[in-house]
Amino acid sequence: MLFDLRHRGRRRTVQVVYLGLAVLMGGGLVLFGVGSGTSGGGLLNGLTGNGSGSAQGQVISQQEKAALKQTRLTPNNPNAWAALVSARWESASSGNDFNSATSSFTASGVKELAATTAAWTRYLQLTKKPDPNLATLAAEAYGRLGNYPGEASAWEIQAAANPNVARGYECLAASAYAAKQTRKGDLALAKALTLVPKLSRANLKTEIESAKTTPAIAQTC
Repeated sequence: MLFDLRHRGRRRTVQVVYLGLAVLMGGGLVLFGVGSGTSGGGLLNGLTGNGSGSAQGQVISQQEKAALKQTRLTPNNPNAWAALVSARWESASSGNDFNSATSSFTASGVKELAATTAAWTRYLQLTKKPDPNLATLAAEAYGRLGNYPGEASAWEIQAAANPNVARGYECLAASAYAAKQTRKGDLALAKALTLVPKLSRANLKTEIESAKTTPAIAQTC
């Protein structure tokens, strides 16, 4: 048997085996984080980029801090506030602020969404030509907060900048209906229907008008 230590050669073999096991166990602790009480804390995980979600969250946080600092240095600069809107939306949509499994925002994410719309409001006060792409972010933030009047106003800016694209008018109509702004919703829906194929108009009309009784539909834009 291997572990019969009465022979000198076998004792030497056992020593080699135990030394090999020690090296393997030590390597496991360092490379894979075995027994460290953490997930993905090993050296190999760091080298292969596992745990990058945490690093990404730090980058986003730094972006928001940088944008916020710029708004304090130049409080009347619309570009600084635009950057803050974008940074806050990115922050709300990732890390601990967003549950990707349920596609929903956490409590901290909801706060970040509110901060996004606050930055958007200030941005609007400082510019005469709002960025339609930024308006889309603001509209989605308002929608997730259930602030349908705010969502409708943001989609109105986006739709006006893209008059030949149906989506802006579709979302404007849905959010306006959700906000009980029926006249605005009717006008937007009529415009949206002219921008889609005839065969899809009936279904689209029914879907958008359902936001009158089910406001949350406006959140899917």
